Amino acid sequence: MTPYINDFPPESLQISSIDTIPEPPLNENYPFNKELQQILYGKQLLLENLHHSFEEIHQHYENDYITYRKGIIKTQSKTVCARCGNQDRSLFAGFPCARCCEEECTYCRKCIMMGRVSECTPLIGWCGPEPAQVLTENPLIWAGTLSPGQQIASDQVRQTIIENRELLVWAVCGAGKTEVLFEGINAALASGKRVCIATPRTDVVLELGPRLQSVFPGVQVAVLYGGSEDRHIQAPLTIATTHQLLRFYKAFDTVILDEVDAFPYTADESLQYAVRQSRKEHSSMIYLTATPNQKWQNECRSGKRDFVTIPARYHRHPLPVPSFKWCGNWEKSLQKDKLPPAVTQWIKKRSDNQKQCLLFLPKIDKMEKILTILRKSYPKIQTVHAEDPERKAKVQMMRNNEIPMLLTTTILERGVTFPNVDVAVLGAEDRIFTESALVQIAGRVGRSAQFPTGDITFFHYGKTESMVKARKQILKMNTEAKKKGLIDY
Repeated sequence: MTPYINDFPPESLQISSIDTIPEPPLNENYPFNKELQQILYGKQLLLENLHHSFEEIHQHYENDYITYRKGIIKTQSKTVCARCGNQDRSLFAGFPCARCCEEECTYCRKCIMMGRVSECTPLIGWCGPEPAQVLTENPLIWAGTLSPGQQIASDQVRQTIIENRELLVWAVCGAGKTEVLFEGINAALASGKRVCIATPRTDVVLELGPRLQSVFPGVQVAVLYGGSEDRHIQAPLTIATTHQLLRFYKAFDTVILDEVDAFPYTADESLQYAVRQSRKEHSSMIYLTATPNQKWQNECRSGKRDFVTIPARYHRHPLPVPSFKWCGNWEKSLQKDKLPPAVTQWIKKRSDNQKQCLLFLPKIDKMEKILTILRKSYPKIQTVHAEDPERKAKVQMMRNNEIPMLLTTTILERGVTFPNVDVAVLGAEDRIFTESALVQIAGRVGRSAQFPTGDITFFHYGKTESMVKARKQILKMNTEAKKKGLIDY
């Protein structure tokens, strides 16, 4: 059971081979190390993550201030990584281990980037007293106001957090989801609860950090992403990528998961496992999305899932509704170095009116081909995709109005706001353009109060179910907003 030390005793066993790990009695008089308490509370870390000696850590265990959990759980039928939940046999491997002297010590390849979890690795946590927390009666400092739709959602979020329940906030793109959280977070922090806002993407974490710190100026905020300096901060309010939650264990009283439908969270079961593990047994969970998957939509309609909708944007204009335009076999046109006339006309109209626009495409190679064709007439056009090293600079140039048009993959489907753009999708029939992706892409249009309208066009070579469902969802939200008196136009 002994973790890595230079001269561990020869009779040590792999922790995974011990049926039940002993739980020593609590010694209330033990002078525990407060730094260890700060680092380990609500966490599951490896010995390598700690700079304290093993002797000191083991003393804390013997006095019931620290827990050891198996890193790898092996049964006759399966192997499970306790940190990331991986059960895929192909993502486990064996190696000759200097720690336990086994020829084949099994380790998890799935979460190796966060340090190796193997059969002889304990996950170390804290079971002593919680770190002291200074309570502020009303930590929220915000002078803004909520729209009626936001206010309804805000009240439900607050009540859900107080009652330790779960809630889905189904809010249209540009509805102002972050502001809806303020009162709920305020109630949680005022009562001494620890709050985590998690999101799949680092750029969203970096944007939310300063924003939350500005409205909760008296509260310490930890901002966690790959390479973050805040990883050992014990903060009442944590903003983290979902990957970072793999380090947490029963840490938070409230977890708010933003962009629950976004990649990679939807595609990676270990991230979903990490979110579940990071919650305390009695805790609240708030999910935020503009585009819940079909299963969740059905659960909302059948009453199996608690939810609240914000069907309108704060500026009280309806969501722009996509128009469908057939453009023939556009890929064949590209082979002849041509764009379909309908697309060319759409671009020319925006250029003549000096209106910025985004053109979404399913593949990078097609995008580069179109760039070559368009640059003959519009030399300032740029492309952007996930692997583009100049991605952030180009997005900023677009915001500064230095670029008339960006050709983009689905990388810009969410998380970016340009105040006054028209948007088109070429090849909307491609399977990469799911219902969720198309709703998000349409949501780039008409976001600002100064420019609340705009054009969204799906150019296609055949309508798909995803296209039809996306338009139906947008129309449904507009109908609901109209009924509730949340839009004026």
